Amino acid sequence: MLPDNISYVTDAEALREMHLKPMSRATDKVLTALDEHCRAIIGLAPFCVISTQGRDGADVSPRGDPPGFIRILDDTHLLLPDRIGNNRLDNFLNLIENPKIGMLILVPGMDETLRLNGTARITDDARLLDGSAIRDRAPKIGLVIAIEEVFLHCSKALVRSKLWGEENRIERRTLPTYTEILTDHVAGLTLEESERQAKIMAERGLY
Repeated sequence: MLPDNISYVTDAEALREMHLKPMSRATDKVLTALDEHCRAIIGLAPFCVISTQGRDGADVSPRGDPPGFIRILDDTHLLLPDRIGNNRLDNFLNLIENPKIGMLILVPGMDETLRLNGTARITDDARLLDGSAIRDRAPKIGLVIAIEEVFLHCSKALVRSKLWGEENRIERRTLPTYTEILTDHVAGLTLEESERQAKIMAERGLY
């Protein structure tokens, strides 16, 4: 339960006054195109998170594949392939309404992250998508992302969280299975039906 009379910060200037002035390392690092360092990080990344905003609100979604799956088309454009998933299409439907997109790109073992802001369009062009084929299966669609800003984010969040540390890895069995959790989350879904749907998804595979 929220306490009564919570104080909220609603003024930009007041927010600024609560913090020290950012250093040039933070304010002046924003690039408008990929350089050699950005290219190297993207080439090693097996995982990213994308964020979009539609009329019903914001969505974030994880994306992962072997390193290099975020393909660099040129200095200001990336191709992010779409793989077999749950078919909710939240981010794609958002992008049809609002092309703005944010990305957070992670490399295991590297505490710094790469942040990217820009616009994205959905493509079904085989000339682009065939290059993202895995196991001889090209994705049906992908995102062509036009870069507006790209910059390195400092390591503090990952250092504090010890994200890559073995000591923070949980025993997965300490939590219910995905199927069991969904049975609690989805009204009227029985464990048997949840397991049936899980089997179908498993048969569809990763690619």
